[in-house]
Amino acid sequence: MRQIQPEDESERKAVEQEKEIAALPPKEACKCQIDDLAKIFQVDLETGLSELSVLQRRVKHGWNEFVVDNIEPIWKKYLDQFKNPLILLLLASALVSVITKEYEDAVSITTAVIIVVTVAFIQEHRSEKSLQELNKLVPPECNCVREGKLQHLLARELVPGDVVCLSMGDRVPADIRLTEVTDLLVDESSFTGEAEPCSKNDCILTEAGDLTTLSNVAFMGTLVRYGKAKGIVIGTGENSQFGEVFKMMQEEETPKTPLQKNMDKLGKQLTLVSFGIIGLLMLIGWLQGKHLLSMFTIGVSLAVAAIPEGLPIVVTVTLVLGVLRMAKKRVIVKKLPIVETLGCCTVICSDKTGTLTANEMTVTQLVTSDGFKAEAGCVANNAIIRKTTVMGQPTEGALVALAMKMELSNVKDNYVKRKEIPFSSEQKWMAVKCALKNQEEEEEEEEEEEEEVYFMKGAFEEVMQHCSMFNSGGISLPLTPQQKAVYVQEEKHMGSLGLRVLALASGPELGTLTFLGLVGIIDPPRDGVKEAVQILIESGVSVKMITGDALETAWAVAQKIGLCNGKMKAMSGEELETITESALSSTVKNVSIFFRTSPKHKLKIIKALQKAGAIVGMTGDGVNDAVALKSADIGVAMGRAGTDVSKEAANMILVDDDFSTIRNAIEEGKGIFYNIKNFVRFQLSTSISALSLITLSTVFNLPNPLNAMQILWINIIMDGPPAQSLGVEPVDKDAIKHPPRSVTDTILSRSLVLKILLSAAVIISGTLFVFWKE
Repeated sequence: MRQIQPEDESERKAVEQEKEIAALPPKEACKCQIDDLAKIFQVDLETGLSELSVLQRRVKHGWNEFVVDNIEPIWKKYLDQFKNPLILLLLASALVSVITKEYEDAVSITTAVIIVVTVAFIQEHRSEKSLQELNKLVPPECNCVREGKLQHLLARELVPGDVVCLSMGDRVPADIRLTEVTDLLVDESSFTGEAEPCSKNDCILTEAGDLTTLSNVAFMGTLVRYGKAKGIVIGTGENSQFGEVFKMMQEEETPKTPLQKNMDKLGKQLTLVSFGIIGLLMLIGWLQGKHLLSMFTIGVSLAVAAIPEGLPIVVTVTLVLGVLRMAKKRVIVKKLPIVETLGCCTVICSDKTGTLTANEMTVTQLVTSDGFKAEAGCVANNAIIRKTTVMGQPTEGALVALAMKMELSNVKDNYVKRKEIPFSSEQKWMAVKCALKNQEEEEEEEEEEEEEVYFMKGAFEEVMQHCSMFNSGGISLPLTPQQKAVYVQEEKHMGSLGLRVLALASGPELGTLTFLGLVGIIDPPRDGVKEAVQILIESGVSVKMITGDALETAWAVAQKIGLCNGKMKAMSGEELETITESALSSTVKNVSIFFRTSPKHKLKIIKALQKAGAIVGMTGDGVNDAVALKSADIGVAMGRAGTDVSKEAANMILVDDDFSTIRNAIEEGKGIFYNIKNFVRFQLSTSISALSLITLSTVFNLPNPLNAMQILWINIIMDGPPAQSLGVEPVDKDAIKHPPRSVTDTILSRSLVLKILLSAAVIISGTLFVFWKE
């Protein structure tokens, strides 16, 4: 026993040490030496963790995934449907019916309530299911070194301290501090909104700035565009930066929709009016010497008459039909009342990258005299296009796509690459030294010195320094100061349009290259966005662009989609940082472009707009949009490009990522409220008729013409179907042209009340005449 004890002791210590290992924040990890980092996580970078270590760490850190807190059980979701004030009012009248032994009434009312609640519950449950199906995408996988072997695992199995290998096309499975890097470019657009990939390295940082400046950390959920790397997992699941956003999102409360507020208000109004009249009648009856219980029974009949039982049914069915119509237009709505909220929407804040634009870098301008320039861009290039997907840097992909359009895509095969000078942020250009293939074969036979050519691409000023000639119609001419000035002007003009400008050159030596021309690249707007923006602006909905990009790029896209007008104003993330909430809420309505923004800025913009009385729709696809999507009145996520976090946060999902379908959704929302209003007019006119009829018969001491059961029968069976047909009318084509409905407008507007009273007067006159005759 004594011999075994020390071994047990060392094992126990090892277990205790494993339990002490914690996730390391990126801002601390970026300053650590690689050896120190390995010690902190107790891992050998060559062999990785042992399976025993992994199991012990998982006990503490759990799986590398997000658990949605407080997932409500189905029975609770069903019971939540009963919180509607109109439903509670009906249940109260059913209870009174039981007390007064009017069991038929109680059964009828309860049945009506159960039908309403079940229809609403089934539809919401169905929407949630379709969302879950949308989220069941391919589970993320990764390559991880464990026990000295490279293993292919599901990303959820990772723990802090795991050694992960990244290569082109991989989705980063956790927050990783990079230890070995080869030409690594990571697309962080889902995180920062920046379309351009970030260059990563394994250098130790002396100080940690903003998360976007941490060049030796790869964040969970981002995409490796180019190169390869190895690193240590420093944060998994909710301890990753992705998880921080997820936690912020869960803390945000989803605001009540205008229809819910309207229905609450209508329920309260009807309750107060009906109970006021009931109290008055019971007092009159008591003064007339009538029996109190019989007066109470009449009171119940009046309560049943005053409350339009069909209203919750029609509202639910109308919204369900709206949801189904929108599903056909490839829009998934998660909560029923959101459909109608769209009709009140006054502002749409849209993310730029991937929502208004296609998230594909595309060449849109060329300044040259012949076709040779595209050839240079294609040869000095490491990107490839596989099945319409760019593998490599997006700007290089744009040049390959241009060469394909000009039928020059095979030109690269004509050359043999001898040497490559890679791009660096210091020199701002890349070049390749090549020889023609057929020339190479001839020269092997003739043994003459072969002629080599350099192809260069990069920043205009840097490429110009290596040029002594310029290309004019295929002929090389000396590059004069005048000609140089022409190109400088062109480059400035293209830059002012928000284009990323690349210069191309070729020649035998790096100091004596021939300048070939300029290429302007931009992430272009999606098809149909311009038309959708115009229709939205004409219908009184203002559109605001929120982006992490620079002002010039944002301005260029805004002009192309028609967001620009004379009064348009732009605001930077820095300005948003310093401005107070009250100052922002007074100026925010005049700003159309917010550039260089972060997730917290988006939240600040939405809160300021809501404070200024706007109903805000927010569209987005990235992790950086999730918190704003949750706090907006209508959060709209993208089905294809959207991250799971953004879909979870949103109320509505555009399956095809098509911004223009928002227009259809708003049209649907406006039409639905119009239909509900028509129904309320019809249903309340009959309810008020019944109420007035019993009131008059009580006041004039006449026998009661209708009992509670008959009133309920009239309300649900006779009024229900005609009212339902009004509620399900197809949406009027001109609905989109009406301005957004004010949230303060109640369903019972003055004009509607007058129309209801007029209809009720006609019904009462007719009924009293028949009753008097009979």
